[in-house]
Amino acid sequence: MKSTSSSVTGFKGKQVPYNLLTTTEHPRGLAIFFPGMGYSVMGPLLHYPTGIFLNEGWDVLHINYHYHSDDVKELSDDEFDEVMKDDCQNVIDAVLEKRAYDAYSLIGKSVGTIPMGNELQRECFKDANVIWLTPLHKVDSVHAAMKERGHKGILFIGDHDRHYDEGRFGELASNPDLQLHLIPRANHSLEHDFHVLKSIDIHKSIMTAIERFIKEA
Repeated sequence: MKSTSSSVTGFKGKQVPYNLLTTTEHPRGLAIFFPGMGYSVMGPLLHYPTGIFLNEGWDVLHINYHYHSDDVKELSDDEFDEVMKDDCQNVIDAVLEKRAYDAYSLIGKSVGTIPMGNELQRECFKDANVIWLTPLHKVDSVHAAMKERGHKGILFIGDHDRHYDEGRFGELASNPDLQLHLIPRANHSLEHDFHVLKSIDIHKSIMTAIERFIKEA
């Protein structure tokens, strides 16, 4: 496997690192990962799909943003969302300037679903497949991206997730291109609190569904 690490200049001159992974000279496409704020690409919900994509012959782009500076902490929620969107856009621009792909998949966890939803407006992503992991239902732009855009997608969220909204989740059933998976008693990490084996079973079922989704992409 070849791994290429680099960065772009983001908000207030801070570097936004990224990593491009590839196992073949002729990839099926590019899978772009948008991690959560405290949930990196090393977390199981992103680490295992990385392996699945690589095994299926996709290149993988990890956008490894991190926001801990006092400058970011002073931003409003809307301002912070725009910072994330701009930083992700700049990383993706830098990668796609060097190589175009025939297919794309976008994978977002938690707050990462905000810039991911924004990227779905790009023309090159109009046919992208999308994996929504614990999306922020209560953010209007995320909800609209899941409900209204015609991307083939799969969504996982727990009914004990603080970001789960029963009413908005129900509205997503109107999108025939979106597979919905509501995990009983699962939290924001798609786990059962303090129940390790049950949590492992949940993750196994999620990875089975994701692998099937990727193979059909």
